[in-house]
Amino acid sequence: MSKLKNILNKCSYYLKTLFQFACKDLKKRYAGSIGGILWAYIQPLISILVFWFVFQVGFKNSPVDNVPFILWLVPSYVAWTYANDAIMQSSNSLYEYSYLVKKVKFKIQLLPVIKVASALIIHAFFIVFIFGIYMGYKMPFYGTWFQVFYYTFALSCLLVGISWLVSSLSVFWKDISQIVNVLLQIGFWMAPVFWNPDTMNPTVVNVLKLNPFYYIVQGYREVFMYGKGFYEHQFLSIYFWIATIIIFLLGYFVFKRLSKHFPDLL
Repeated sequence: MSKLKNILNKCSYYLKTLFQFACKDLKKRYAGSIGGILWAYIQPLISILVFWFVFQVGFKNSPVDNVPFILWLVPSYVAWTYANDAIMQSSNSLYEYSYLVKKVKFKIQLLPVIKVASALIIHAFFIVFIFGIYMGYKMPFYGTWFQVFYYTFALSCLLVGISWLVSSLSVFWKDISQIVNVLLQIGFWMAPVFWNPDTMNPTVVNVLKLNPFYYIVQGYREVFMYGKGFYEHQFLSIYFWIATIIIFLLGYFVFKRLSKHFPDLL
């Protein structure tokens, strides 16, 4: 019991530390601007407003499965925004917190995760926003809406692994952040944010499903629009978690292996 208690106490301490650093990170990111941390929420909201005006008002896109286009788009776009923000911010996290890297007692594995956690705080607001916009449009309520928290957890696990990997490599290769930016642009179109898998060649869709973000982006959309649970995609769920565990462990071991060189290079 004492060992279990110690483990729980350590987990509680690290979670508390992570949350505190994540809040400070958000304040630091927008320090000096008039809007402050509000910009973290205003920018994605403006993007959503622009998409609504351009595609639903301007181009008058047809409803998707009798659902307004904006409701079809928002869940997937919110999921991708979280992933994009977390990965981009974490790629330079070790440079940003270089003064902590040289502290012997500080768990530097937390530094990239701080960026994921700060992005998650912003993302929590947008999950509430999705609930609000669906209720505002008086859409049928499905119990599966709450499974969005499962997909958020799954995405967070994937992002932690990626953050360890890109942050550690960026210390040795400064172009990593630019490469990550390009890969994210490609990844955006490989995930079903703006395209509907039902209207595409099944063979092409099967290839695109190899992208772990496909599972997340489509999952966000399905729990709100169609009331589908993650358990309805058993094979895809198993594939996603295998891929996520591999990326998580790979990121951790690469970070651990390279961490001894960080103080000398930063």
